[in-house]
Amino acid sequence: MKCSLKLEKRDILLALSGIAAGAVNGLIGGGGGMLLVPLLKDVCGLEAKRALATSVAVIAPMCAVSAAVYFFRGSIELSSVWPYALGGLAGGLAGGLALKKLRAETLVRLFGALMVLAGLRILWRQ
Repeated sequence: MKCSLKLEKRDILLALSGIAAGAVNGLIGGGGGMLLVPLLKDVCGLEAKRALATSVAVIAPMCAVSAAVYFFRGSIELSSVWPYALGGLAGGLAGGLALKKLRAETLVRLFGALMVLAGLRILWRQ
């Protein structure tokens, strides 16, 4: 049986976007989604809501891999994990439900504003 794998340009762009997001996520412990959403939307042609939702699905396993690396290197403060994780689960549920109800333009603007605020906080709060 002959196996034929035909890679489309879109598949290559998606893989490259994933590599970039994974590298950012692993290197700085987060932020892969901030890179991945614009890449999925602008480079790979996904509409805004689909790009946001796809980013979450892609980032989850990347975060699991990065967390495992950090855990085995002794870099995680375990006592801080559970409160954030429980809050994150509640926020993820609320955000996932809200995604369907909000207009794509509103979501993109909200995403952009959060990126700007996060960047300013990082630059001025060392």
